[in-house]
Amino acid sequence: MAKSNFISLDSLSLQEFDENSELIPLMTPEDEAKINSEVLPESLPILPLRNTVLFPGVVIPITAGRDKSIKLINDANKGGKVIGVVSQKDETVEDPTAKDIFKKGTVARILKVLKMPDGNTTIIIQGKKRFEINEVVQEKPYITATVKDVAEAKPAVDNQEFSAIIESIKELALQIIKDSPNIPTEATFAIKNIESNSFLVNFVSSNMNLSVEEKQKLLEINDLKERALATLKYMNVEFQKLELKNDIQSKVQSDMNQQQREYFLHQQMKTIQEELGGVSSGEELEEMRMRAKDKVWDEKVAEHFDKELAKMQRMNPQVAEYSIQRNYLDLFLDLPWNEFSEDKFDLKRAKKILDRDHYGLDDVKKRIIEYLAVLKLRNDMKSPILCLYGPPGVGKTSLGKSIAEALGREYVRMSLGGLRDEAEIRGHRKTYIGAMPGRILQSLKKAGTSNPVFVLDEIDKLSNSHQGDPSSAMLEVLDPEQNSEFYDNFLEMGYDLSKVMFIATSNSLNTIQPALRDRMEIINVSGYTIEEKVEIGKRHLLPKQIEEHGLKDKHIKIAKPQLEKIVEGYTRESGVRGLEKQIAKMVRYAAKNIAMEEDYNAKISNEDVIEVLGAPRLERDKYENNNVAGVVTGLAWTRVGGDILFIESILSKGKGNLTITGNLGKVMKESATIAMEYIKANADEFGIKPEVFEKYNVHIHVPEGATPKDGPSAGVTMLTSLVSLFTQRKVKKSLAMTGEITLRGKVLPVGGIKEKILAAKRAKIKEILLCEENKRDIDEIKPEYLKGLKFHYVSDMSDVLKLALIKQKVSNAKKL
Repeated sequence: MAKSNFISLDSLSLQEFDENSELIPLMTPEDEAKINSEVLPESLPILPLRNTVLFPGVVIPITAGRDKSIKLINDANKGGKVIGVVSQKDETVEDPTAKDIFKKGTVARILKVLKMPDGNTTIIIQGKKRFEINEVVQEKPYITATVKDVAEAKPAVDNQEFSAIIESIKELALQIIKDSPNIPTEATFAIKNIESNSFLVNFVSSNMNLSVEEKQKLLEINDLKERALATLKYMNVEFQKLELKNDIQSKVQSDMNQQQREYFLHQQMKTIQEELGGVSSGEELEEMRMRAKDKVWDEKVAEHFDKELAKMQRMNPQVAEYSIQRNYLDLFLDLPWNEFSEDKFDLKRAKKILDRDHYGLDDVKKRIIEYLAVLKLRNDMKSPILCLYGPPGVGKTSLGKSIAEALGREYVRMSLGGLRDEAEIRGHRKTYIGAMPGRILQSLKKAGTSNPVFVLDEIDKLSNSHQGDPSSAMLEVLDPEQNSEFYDNFLEMGYDLSKVMFIATSNSLNTIQPALRDRMEIINVSGYTIEEKVEIGKRHLLPKQIEEHGLKDKHIKIAKPQLEKIVEGYTRESGVRGLEKQIAKMVRYAAKNIAMEEDYNAKISNEDVIEVLGAPRLERDKYENNNVAGVVTGLAWTRVGGDILFIESILSKGKGNLTITGNLGKVMKESATIAMEYIKANADEFGIKPEVFEKYNVHIHVPEGATPKDGPSAGVTMLTSLVSLFTQRKVKKSLAMTGEITLRGKVLPVGGIKEKILAAKRAKIKEILLCEENKRDIDEIKPEYLKGLKFHYVSDMSDVLKLALIKQKVSNAKKL
């Protein structure tokens, strides 16, 4: 029961309201009979109440703040002091109309009108009898309606069941007053002094902690016995709640320690924060439970989540571990457990997408189509780990986007360049403040599916530090036999990565850990030929730059001859990034003239290319005639593709010293030493006098000394250069070579053949000397790339010298 309105009213007793200090008497059966015999007026002014219900006989204070209500009270106070009181259906309605109030209410008599200091008017009213609205007569200045009496069906005087209900209500009311600290004991006298059964039921109903709707339902019950029984049910519920509350409070009060006291203070603080617009931990936990119902995870994961959620529920929200636990559960809910995007197996469409976005790269496209074909037939296949290996700018990373579109999967890219902390891959343990999952799981969370196309960019640039070896951490990620249970330190359980299509990119295989390289399928993405670069420039780069610079196709046109001139004179790398920069310069040239409203040639000519880009800077790539003995053209592989290099040798009087210059690496210096020793061992065969090696110093130089050069590919070239020098036999024109040598004079195969062939074509080389075992590499290259080239396959250095050196009748070596 609520606090009795007979004892206090907004902290003021009725004696303080009443100047004569006379308490309003309780309703007796005689008073009740007198009121019931009164005839209702034909119409009544209706006073809507926001949050209370007035019962017959009950005295309550009402504070009126609305202008309509104040006018109604003033008019009624001057007249018969009788009004109709009806509750609102929705207490938030500021200006209620007839549709916003209940039909049934209570006729009330105004006992007292008080003007409060804040300007509001407070009245004390007493309910008389119930009524029902027939028709609303007017709504201004206040609601006035015609009403009719609602008769109350009372049980017989000797009805024992009704008497028992009344006695139970009295006893339960007295017990509630006794056990509740909020109700003063003076209310006991009010209950004991009530003589009318009907008033007792109304008085108790009015003072119970019920909603307006529940009290209105009680008011509308016509049968007094039925209303008394409903009131008793509500009282029983309230009494049980009160007992439980008192029991809990007694236990808490007896067992409370400092930590519990702090907890309750935190709870109060949390309640204040909720009032200010925050979210309680209880709501947060419930939200997590609701989200968990929609997750598609197995029984083991669900059991682990429930355990961790229960752990969070027991935590104090103010401790640091609480936020870590919340982040942990958020990760659990955000990860796409067993959520997969549906693969598209239209191979023709996939091929069109790959051809649309990338010109050339036939081997890569072929491998992707093969993968799709197998996946379509099996519909369940562990995703292979592909590694696209090649120089920068050839489209390795952008190829991943096209593969994702072709498959209909999400696309995720993770840059590994400079990564040196193992925790970036495997995540941090939850014991650390600020712990986070690894970037693998973070990327999957971002993708929203467990089978995206995942590009691991620059895998060759992983580095080590005191924080661990990320390359070793990647072993489990990229092992198809292990990654179905990838363990993240933060997640603390396995996550299935077997459906993810990993695509790694690399510029070099030398820096990749051997065990990591063994887990990947290496696909060589070699450089582009001049013809391919021209096509890429025309199809992709030029339209892209025109769009990025806000122009249209009509503003600039670059024909194939001009694109070829740009490729040959201003770019030398295997990729197309340098070409894109040069094309961007040409587009900016057009954009500047358009912005300045100056005339220019929209159709770019050779002269325009030179005017904008300057004179061609890369003529050094061109082949130089070997008019001097000792100069040989070699082929080399670099990180930006293939290149040609010139090896020069010269003799000077001395004591037989060998000098090597040109910023050469250890391997190239060893090749020069091997070549020199091989010549000394076979001097008679070459027609060289042995004393020459003691009277002359040999100097080997590779031009462009600032550029680091290393590798075994120059062994054949150095030996040819030295033999040409000692015998003074010049090397054939338009000839280049590559290969490794041994002390026995054997020629060994080398790598990077396609890149070297492309470099030879750019330099206008006509003939190429290769190891016989490299013939298989040539067979894999498209015939159009080999057009205009003649290949000589050798296995011994004697074959090289026969093919490379021009025959002379007299050897200069014999004159020395």
